[in-house]
Amino acid sequence: MHSPHDPYVRVRGAREHNLKNVRVDIPRDTLTVFTGVSGSGKSSLAFGTIYAEAQRRYFESVAPYARRLIHQVGAPAVGEITGLPPAVSLEQRRSAPGARSSVGTVTTLSNSLRMLFSRAGDYPPGAERLDSDSFSPNTAVGACPECHGLGRIHRTDEELLVPDPSLTIREGAIAAWPGAWQGKNLRDVLDALGHDVDRPWRELPAKDREWILFTDEQPVVTVHPVRDAGRIQRPYQGTYMSARRYVLHTFADTRSRALRAKAERFLTSAPCPVCGGSRLRPEAMAVTLAGRTIAELAGLPLSALAEVLSGAGGEETARVLTADLLARIGTVTELGLGYLSLDRTAPTLSSGELQRLRLATQLRSGLFGVVYVLDEPSAGLHPADTEALLGVLGRLKEAGNSVFVVEHQMDVVRRADWLVDVGPLAGEHGGRVLHSGPPEGLARVPESATRRFLFEEEPAPVREPRVPTGWIRLTGVERHNVRGVDAAFPLGVFTAVTGVSGSGKSTLVGQVLAGVLADRQAGDEPGPGERYCAAATGLEAVDRLVQVDQKPIGRTPRSNLATYTGLFDAVRKLFARTETARERGYGAGRFSFNVSGGRCETCQGEGFVSVELLFLPSTYAPCPDCHGARYNPETLDVTLNGLTIAQVLDLTVESAASFFAGTPAAERALTTLLDVGLGYLRLGQPATELSGGEAQRIKLAAELQRTRRGHTLYLLDEPTTGLHPADVEVLMRQLHSLVDAGSTVVVVEHDMAVVAGADQVIDLGPEGGDRGGRIIASGTPAEVAGAAGSRTAPYLTKALRR
Repeated sequence: MHSPHDPYVRVRGAREHNLKNVRVDIPRDTLTVFTGVSGSGKSSLAFGTIYAEAQRRYFESVAPYARRLIHQVGAPAVGEITGLPPAVSLEQRRSAPGARSSVGTVTTLSNSLRMLFSRAGDYPPGAERLDSDSFSPNTAVGACPECHGLGRIHRTDEELLVPDPSLTIREGAIAAWPGAWQGKNLRDVLDALGHDVDRPWRELPAKDREWILFTDEQPVVTVHPVRDAGRIQRPYQGTYMSARRYVLHTFADTRSRALRAKAERFLTSAPCPVCGGSRLRPEAMAVTLAGRTIAELAGLPLSALAEVLSGAGGEETARVLTADLLARIGTVTELGLGYLSLDRTAPTLSSGELQRLRLATQLRSGLFGVVYVLDEPSAGLHPADTEALLGVLGRLKEAGNSVFVVEHQMDVVRRADWLVDVGPLAGEHGGRVLHSGPPEGLARVPESATRRFLFEEEPAPVREPRVPTGWIRLTGVERHNVRGVDAAFPLGVFTAVTGVSGSGKSTLVGQVLAGVLADRQAGDEPGPGERYCAAATGLEAVDRLVQVDQKPIGRTPRSNLATYTGLFDAVRKLFARTETARERGYGAGRFSFNVSGGRCETCQGEGFVSVELLFLPSTYAPCPDCHGARYNPETLDVTLNGLTIAQVLDLTVESAASFFAGTPAAERALTTLLDVGLGYLRLGQPATELSGGEAQRIKLAAELQRTRRGHTLYLLDEPTTGLHPADVEVLMRQLHSLVDAGSTVVVVEHDMAVVAGADQVIDLGPEGGDRGGRIIASGTPAEVAGAAGSRTAPYLTKALRR
């Protein structure tokens, strides 16, 4: 028996995922870091076991309804955990924020500012006092009725929608319409409605042109398609949507960056003429604080907003609300985000900025005596920003909390009080605790993959930088905080773009460079990318652009690694060729969990059912009929070399590579997944369980399978996020091999080991926000390491010495 005052969290018999009956003791009131290669089991121990058990205990204490559902969801596979306080999880969120989400909404600082205006604002004489919702552009009572709280209005006209009026509708006069079947459908619907689709656009009556482009009507008509040779096409009910309606709907609702960019070409955007871009009704804009409207204060950098509020004064209510607001702003600015304004929209923030905003919000809770479990809080942070993060984590610990961090950044590991190293490798080759104790004790564990990086036992190999074969030059870049910048990107080499969070890296690379290349390759009129710079040269040297980001490969358990890479198509065909499948007449479609026939209909082939929790987010639980197999019993009767389709999906990439040896169609996909260090993932692992870094590497693997023609430029945004240094080495070998094969690779990166191994470096800064957005230095790593005024230079110098 352990004392009730036992200072340790003691885990016994942890078997979650790949953990092998783990036994470990972790002291409370410490900064404890969990390390290990990707897939080693460190997250299974920290989140899947320790945090999950704390969450289960909490749920058991609240209500019988919740207890019933938690039993269905399942407790972590662990024998016993003692000494476990309540836990708070700060996992990486993988969903993309919407356009209405902003710095103010992410941090909830907007709520406090609205409350301050409602209770302590200066109202016009005789004006009725407004509640806080009236100061929000995201509520019906606060939003400007003209722009619906967006601050801008988007319009279109005939010249934009029909750039060539000499064409007929059948020839594609309405350029804004979608391609493929949907565009043909709209044309056929128009034809069925009696409009002449074979007459040049300019010859159509003006009232017909007006109706076709701008009507809000959506008539439904029976369409009789023209019969193609050998194909029977039955009549169907078609609904018409005007070109304007289609463009506005696509621009507002699509999740596809390409579709949104295309729709944007047919729109003009301007500040709302009613609210002037403030997004609010006139009643709210008439209220001031310290002589400014809420829109004016929301547009100030947080550091400037704090100065204004500090001098605001007022009655007791105002002083209490202001003090709370200032304290919360202080946490955000301490994490290096004082340059952001409350109205800065979330989609324009980098992943590092978003991560720290969420962290700052949690740190103001004032809790003590709890375990904070954090998922790679340094992800997306420049080494200079990591220093501020460590200070905040230290304060959390000093306030009487335990801080358990899953982390790969060695500077964070070195500052830990306690280190839990899991491994030695990934998947079934990991799942053991190799070391639990002070970090220096890891030096005595030879099988640890972390040891050589923590103690820098091996110097990095020195490589002579490659010589560029050409240059892409962007002149007069104007986007967000990058203003009037001239940038040159070398071709045929590996380039790292660096700078503190918010310095403009993702803007310059992910929006401007990617935008001009995408616009040029689309062959259309200049699009958003080319509007962000005055001139761009050297683009003709690039035949193909591949942009690999960290967005999820899917949003439900239905999407997985096998479906995304195309591997599943090859697997289903192999099952369809088995003797049992041929006897029963099963085609490849029978083995898809996305269509009816072979799948389990209870869960619709997802393997999970959504469980709604009262007052809590819904969660997924294994299907009660197929127990996660996804298929019905008849489909599972078919085996390939002794395994069912469900068992094949349960194989790791590494195991599947052996299982499918000699099958070229499957081998190609599996080899590329192994090459990017994903051998530990299961083929059917749901997209909802993948980190941003894993999603990015799956996209890269899918791309590497394709036959490469011409000069390809690869753009990657922080590809090492979430990777152990040993995994970074594997990924970098793959990326450098692309350059050796004649391609160009440009990465936005904070890992100084990667930057030190690049051929060219472009460093932005010197700070974030308005104090950034300039190119401080460019050249070889050695040249940038010697640059004066660069926040990156001292860290790069240190990496080059290693």
